[in-house]
Amino acid sequence: MERSFESDLGKGAVIPATIVGVIGIIIAGLWRGKSGILAGLLAQFIVLLFFAIHLLVAKISNKLDPIAVMGLAMFSYFAKVIVLGVFLLVVVGRIDPITLDRTSFGAIAIAVTVAWLGGEIRAFLKLKLQLPLPKRKE
Repeated sequence: MERSFESDLGKGAVIPATIVGVIGIIIAGLWRGKSGILAGLLAQFIVLLFFAIHLLVAKISNKLDPIAVMGLAMFSYFAKVIVLGVFLLVVVGRIDPITLDRTSFGAIAIAVTVAWLGGEIRAFLKLKLQLPLPKRKE
């Protein structure tokens, strides 16, 4: 069975993002205790979920028309932004800062995001893609 482009990108991104997330959770746990650990776990879960959705959309839209892919990508992007905004409003409005350390959440979410993107870029650069060239008009 042939491995897909998305699975290679996912594998290249999940490993560094998970390592950075675990390190962040340990540091947050030592620094802020239980609220830091909870914030780190939640931040890592949210970031990994949102990027996994991105790879899933890319895999689904692999064989679609480019205009449909753009529409699907834009819908996915705006849906994720809206869901993330609602999620953050719920976290800020409903969860006590003593229960969930917001500084740890933000720092770990940013660190995991940077690690994911770095891993994905590294994995992309290692791929040997054969892109079709446009046909020459003679």
